[in-house]
Amino acid sequence: MHYLLHQSLSSWAERTPEKEAVRINGETMNYGELDRFTNQLARTLQEAGVQRGDRVGLYVHKSMASVIGVFGIMKAGAAYVPLDPNAPEKRLAYITRDCGITTVVSVPSKLASLAVFPSEGSPLRSVVTLEEETTDEPDSPHNVQWIPWATVQEQGVEAPGSAAIETDLAYILYTSGSTGNPKGVMISHRTILTFVNWSVEQFGMTPEDRVTSNAPLHFDLSTFDVYATIMAGGTIILIPETLATLPSRLSALIDREGVTITYLVPSILSLMVTYGKLDAFEFERLRLILFAGEVFPVKYLRQLVAAIPGPGYFNLYGPTETNVCTYYEVQPEDLAEDQVQAVPIGRACENMEAFAIKDDGSRVSEPGEEGELWVRGPCVAQGYWGDKEKTGQVFLQNPLNELFPESSYRTGDLVTLSEDRQNWIFLGRRDHMIKSRGYRIELGEIESVLYLHPEVKEAAVIAVPDDLVGNRLLAFVVVSDQSTLSSGELIAFCNKHLPKYMVPEQVEMCDILPKTTSGKTDRQALLART
Repeated sequence: MHYLLHQSLSSWAERTPEKEAVRINGETMNYGELDRFTNQLARTLQEAGVQRGDRVGLYVHKSMASVIGVFGIMKAGAAYVPLDPNAPEKRLAYITRDCGITTVVSVPSKLASLAVFPSEGSPLRSVVTLEEETTDEPDSPHNVQWIPWATVQEQGVEAPGSAAIETDLAYILYTSGSTGNPKGVMISHRTILTFVNWSVEQFGMTPEDRVTSNAPLHFDLSTFDVYATIMAGGTIILIPETLATLPSRLSALIDREGVTITYLVPSILSLMVTYGKLDAFEFERLRLILFAGEVFPVKYLRQLVAAIPGPGYFNLYGPTETNVCTYYEVQPEDLAEDQVQAVPIGRACENMEAFAIKDDGSRVSEPGEEGELWVRGPCVAQGYWGDKEKTGQVFLQNPLNELFPESSYRTGDLVTLSEDRQNWIFLGRRDHMIKSRGYRIELGEIESVLYLHPEVKEAAVIAVPDDLVGNRLLAFVVVSDQSTLSSGELIAFCNKHLPKYMVPEQVEMCDILPKTTSGKTDRQALLART
C-alpha cells in the first residue's frame, strides 16, 4: 500500500528499473536512476540537518533536476516548496522567510540569485545543487553552505530512513494573496494521493502512457503530470520552458514523442488551435486531452476537437486548496455551432463531495439556483502556512454536518446545477480573484505592489476577459502632483516585484479614478473604458 507520494517511484524502480521514467530534449532517465539519485539527495539533505516536517525550497527550471528534487526532498521526510525560477528574488526571499526554509535544492546557475536571500531576512543556511558545474566553482551565498552535485553522488544509494506518515506535508504551493504577499497552501501526502489515485483509475493510466509535463512545479497542474504518471509507471515528457509559448513546436513535440496524455491550460490549447499547425501532425498515440485552470472558450474547444478528433476531452476543475475536485467529459452536444456556454465543471471526483450553498444558507438542489461551491473530503488542503486568520476564513466546518468536526473548503466560486442535476456549471467569482494563462491571481496583490511606488497615489487593476489567455490585466494609476512617472517605468517596477504572469499588460495614467456612491473605486466604469 502506498501512503506516501514517493513510494510508487521506489516500487516501480524495483520492478522495472530500466523503464524510462523522465525524458527531456532527448535526454532520458530510467526508474532505477531516478530512485538512486533521489535516495542520494535525501541522504544529503538529512546530513545537512533536514528533519521530518521541515520545508525545503526547490529553486530550479523544468529539468531532470526538478523531478529529482521533489522526490528527494519528500524521501528525506520534508515538504518541498517550489520557488518560481522566473519570479523576483525578493518575492522568493519572502517565501523562504515566511516558511522558515533553511535549505534550498537548486542548480549552480541560481547561486548568484540565492545570494540575495539572506540580505532579505531569509534563514537560508545551505544549498544543494543537482547539476555539474559547467565553469569554475561558482560563488555561493555568503555564510551559506554549498553542497555540490559531486558530493551528493558520493552518498549511498539505499533508501534513507524516514518516519513520515500520510498526514505529513508533501509540499506547500504559494499562491497570490490579497495583502500583497503570497500565501502558502499546505498539502499532505494523503491529500494529494486522493487526487493521484483517482486520476490513475479514472483515466486508465498504465506504464505505456507518455504524459507531458508543461506546468511549472509552483502550479498545481504539475502534480498530475509528475505523480499520476509515476504512480502508473509511465513516462514523464518534460516540456522545456522555451516551448511553452511556441504552439507549433509544442504540437510537434507531442506528436514526435508519442504522447498519450496531455494536461494543459485552455489558453495554451487555444494558442495551439490558432498557431499550432495542428493539421500537420497525426497525434496517433494521443488518447486524452485534459484541461484545467480557467474557462475554455467553446469556439476554441470546438476547433480543437475538430482538428484532433481521436482523444477524449476532460474539463478538470479545482482550486489549489483542493487540487482537482470535479471533472467533466466533453460531449458532442457541448460543441454544437449554436453553443456559446462553456462546458460544465462537472461532478465531484470519487471520494470527494462538491456542494453549493445559497446566500440564505440552504443547499442548491435545483437547476437555476445559484450558490457558492464548497468541497469536502480528503482532497481538502491543510490550510495556509502560518496564517490561522486566512485559514479560518475559507477552511470551515462543513455547514451541512452538525455531528462532528469536518473541515471543508469554501471556494468563492459561484455555480448552478445543470438541467439534469448531474453537473455543476461555473458562473464566476465572488471576489477579485481571477485566472490568467491558467494562473490564479489576486488583483489586490498587484495593486499592493503598485502602491509600493512612492509616486503612486491610487491604483486599480482590472481583468479584461480574453478568449486566448482567460483574462488580460490592465492597471489604472493616479500619480502624485508634479510626477513624471511613465507607464513603462511602472511596468518595469512591477517586473521587479511580481512574476511575469501578474504584471499588467498596460498601465493607464489617470487624473482621478471613478468612484461609486459608497466611495469605492468603480471597477465597472474602468472596465467600460477598455
